[in-house]
Amino acid sequence: MTQAEIKLCSLLLQEHFGEIVEKIGTYLIRTGPQPLRMIVNDTGLVLDQVKKALCVLIQHNLVTYQLQKRGFVEYEAQCKRVLRILRYPRYIYTAKTLYNDTGELIVEELLLNGKMTMSAVVRKVADRLTETMEDGKTMDYADVSNTFVRLADTHFVQRCPLVPETPESPDVPPPPAPALVINEKDMYVVPRLNLVGKGKRRRSCDEEEEGEPKAKKQKQDGESSEPPPDDGIYWQVNIDRFHQHFRDQGIVSAVANRMDQTSSEIVRTMLRMSEVTTSSSAPYTQPLSSNEIFRSLPAGYNIVKQVLDQYLTLLADDPLEFVGKSGDSGGGMYTVSILCGFGSRCARIFRLLLRKKHLEQKQVEDFAMIPAKEAKDMLYKMLSENFVSLQEIPKTPDHAPSRTFYLYTVNVPSSARMLLHRCYKSVANLMERRQYETKENKRLLEKSQRVEAILASMQATGAEEAQLQEIEEMITAPERQQLENLKRNVNKIDASENQVDETIFVLESFIESTVKKP
Repeated sequence: MTQAEIKLCSLLLQEHFGEIVEKIGTYLIRTGPQPLRMIVNDTGLVLDQVKKALCVLIQHNLVTYQLQKRGFVEYEAQCKRVLRILRYPRYIYTAKTLYNDTGELIVEELLLNGKMTMSAVVRKVADRLTETMEDGKTMDYADVSNTFVRLADTHFVQRCPLVPETPESPDVPPPPAPALVINEKDMYVVPRLNLVGKGKRRRSCDEEEEGEPKAKKQKQDGESSEPPPDDGIYWQVNIDRFHQHFRDQGIVSAVANRMDQTSSEIVRTMLRMSEVTTSSSAPYTQPLSSNEIFRSLPAGYNIVKQVLDQYLTLLADDPLEFVGKSGDSGGGMYTVSILCGFGSRCARIFRLLLRKKHLEQKQVEDFAMIPAKEAKDMLYKMLSENFVSLQEIPKTPDHAPSRTFYLYTVNVPSSARMLLHRCYKSVANLMERRQYETKENKRLLEKSQRVEAILASMQATGAEEAQLQEIEEMITAPERQQLENLKRNVNKIDASENQVDETIFVLESFIESTVKKP
């Protein structure tokens, strides 16, 4: 665990969960698995605060616990899972792209709450969608349920492990920590729920300010105090499935750039056919016959079977091996290789070394068609930054420079890890910059929020245009310009974070694919 990763985890935890949770999470990331007593002693926090912070971290899958043989429970932070918080906007946007606003809000609610029952998600999403609709229109629970089922069928959401049902015995004390289990066959099985109802709008501001008791509100809304039919069946976002989708999109894009749109559509069809049957960590998809691929092509894609076979042959013969042939039955069996190269937009010399493996400086100058002085400077700069390495091959045992070959080469996994480390540092710097910008303009932001709240309240009570204009003028022109600049800067920072995270995903996927599985 590098310092850049630890710093980024700390910033993410603080931004999303506050100082206490950040302190506990960062402590566990730095020290490794620890029992509750040690966490309390070393952090100096109150026992109740530590327990609540651990509950939050466990709820969001950021900390796991393990019952040790000696009878105590150890808590361990999942650093990689904490770093995934950075990718939450991308998960939500992908759900919106695939399943519209309903899918977007389902994934957003699950990410915000960590784990939820299906009935709770459906009600919350239906209420949120109803809030955005015109007066008189509501969102039906059944429509939200259907989208939830589609997300489960495509494995974007999955069930959480449960505590196994065991007969209670007064003689046997309960274990210090429950062991959670789940049957793999049940991970995507949606319970049969008869959720009848429509989304509800929030009550007016006046009613909210009165502080009406929660139980009374539920009674007025017609909600039953009985537990829901799916009580105890919790769901969470399947992050690996989203990563599989990102990876598939990258492969389709690479095929389109390398060959043409038809080739990419064929590969997209193959990936879509095997998206549920292939593990996210598998090196290849399940074998698919040419006949199956032909039948599964989009309806608007009018290509004959013979042309499809020619495309499959071209893809299988391509040096990058996007598609591999694994048999001849069914018109030919084909798989999509997940371990294909992701491509690179590096400098000309770097690409040359990747392709040629080992080159002397003179060869680099000739092949890259770069002047000797410029090539020498670039090679030394890349060498100092660890992008390339120098290998000495002596002709004689004395290693005399005049009788030694000096070959430049690229250690791709090492370069990828170094770039990944720099990406983590970049994201941490961006987050700190956003915090600085927000802190510097804190008073102006609070003033803007107060003015917006007053305007909203006055609009709701039917205030005149002149009154609204007077309230708006409470923010001067220079202040308004300052707010616009702040908004533009924060948007740029957010966009930069997402772009860096895309690079992080590619680098992590490459590194994982090069690590030999046991």
